Amino acid sequence: MDGPRGLNTVPIWPRFVRPALEVLAEHESMKRRDVIEAAADKLGLSEEARAETVESGEARYRGRGGWALAHSAKAGLIERPARGIYVLTEAGRAWLKDNPEGFNDFAGASAFFDPFWSKDTAKKRVQAHTEPQPAVASDPIVDPEEQAQDAVTSLNETVRVELLERLQNSTPAFFEEAVVQLLMAMGYGGTQGKAAVTGKSHDGGIDGVIDGDALGLDRVYVQAKRYADANTVGREPIQAFVGALHLHGATKGVFITTSSFSKHAQAYADAVPNRIVLIDGVKLTQLMLKYRVGAQVKKTLHVLQIDEDFFE
Repeated sequence: MDGPRGLNTVPIWPRFVRPALEVLAEHESMKRRDVIEAAADKLGLSEEARAETVESGEARYRGRGGWALAHSAKAGLIERPARGIYVLTEAGRAWLKDNPEGFNDFAGASAFFDPFWSKDTAKKRVQAHTEPQPAVASDPIVDPEEQAQDAVTSLNETVRVELLERLQNSTPAFFEEAVVQLLMAMGYGGTQGKAAVTGKSHDGGIDGVIDGDALGLDRVYVQAKRYADANTVGREPIQAFVGALHLHGATKGVFITTSSFSKHAQAYADAVPNRIVLIDGVKLTQLMLKYRVGAQVKKTLHVLQIDEDFFE
């Protein structure tokens, strides 16, 4: 019987092993995707949990369900008699009988599955003439895709922090130009890409102006403050920015800083009739990484997987 859909986070992949085998025990054979969906039902995954995705956009529970099937096949608990079809083996039925609780952690799964991987792992190491890597880098019990994504996230966070430091140490003119380039990269500026940095001598509280459409009928005004982390932007600068918008007859503004905003500043921006967007240092550098402004791709890694549709 399916469990109630009350599990709001995707469990680790070892938790998928028993439900997947139970599903196969109830059917003569099943397609891979159907096994994973039925296992998710047995686990009681909520819609919220099923909506979780990894960096590639794939549903997290499908990836973890897939790893449960891959390890189970490696251990001989299931087999694939035809393209994209899984069946439970006698070894799988015996495992279900002997393991009523399944796996609840990586330790138990590792103790069971590691022996089925060790020969292949050792063979590859010998062929490559390399020293064994640390467990975190080579342990087959850990989902390699999520591990790779965690590494990429960590590397990108290092770049983001350095990018913020570079901006904080840049000149005011450079920072103003950088934020305008970011907004242009995000699609503002119309089809002609119209934008301008006003300059401190005559900006009237406005550092940049960007056309929101091709004809320049809808303009976005920008204020950029290059502050240190400890220099939080309060309500007063936001209030002055709103005043500058009124002088220009503007209704939309973006206030960007390399530091952060106080609660009073955010509350004031939310309360005024103008549409004011506040972007702090963290959000700013996250957007710069996303739109490749001030950062570039160093290396592209291609992660391949079996095309299940090809084998169906």
